[in-house]
Amino acid sequence: MFAVPDNTVALAEKTALRHPVRVALEYAAERERWRDRLRYDPDRRFSTLIDRTEAEEVWLLGWLPGQHTDLHDHGPSTGAFTVVSGRLSETVARVAPDGRAISEYHDLGTGQSRVFGPGYVHQVRNTGNDPAISIHVYRAGGRVMRPYHLDPSSGPVRD
Repeated sequence: MFAVPDNTVALAEKTALRHPVRVALEYAAERERWRDRLRYDPDRRFSTLIDRTEAEEVWLLGWLPGQHTDLHDHGPSTGAFTVVSGRLSETVARVAPDGRAISEYHDLGTGQSRVFGPGYVHQVRNTGNDPAISIHVYRAGGRVMRPYHLDPSSGPVRD
């Protein structure tokens, strides 16, 4: 134990310093903030901005079975996404140190998160039999999606 002086002042949390996974998990837990905005579109995955500050954007996505993104990165943005319900898979495309193209597969269930940064090329897909919901947090550039294709001999190539 230690003594806290009487004149100690607790400073407000600097939200820009919170990890994007923490932000995504907080929004995932606060369904009343976005529940009425959730939709499912039979033609493409649904997305809507639910909050924007100077530091970040928070997006809600609704995925029907089989819906997916194309292979992409997020430009200069950093961030994270969390699965609120359902199942999503993420395929990450990168180049190994020896120059080979590598694809890494991650199966994600409710409460699981992934982090991304500049140059992180991935594809996200609802591989389950039920609709899925995810919360995405974007920083330093917002929700940018730059398309890529995978060259088996050289890895991800920007379109």
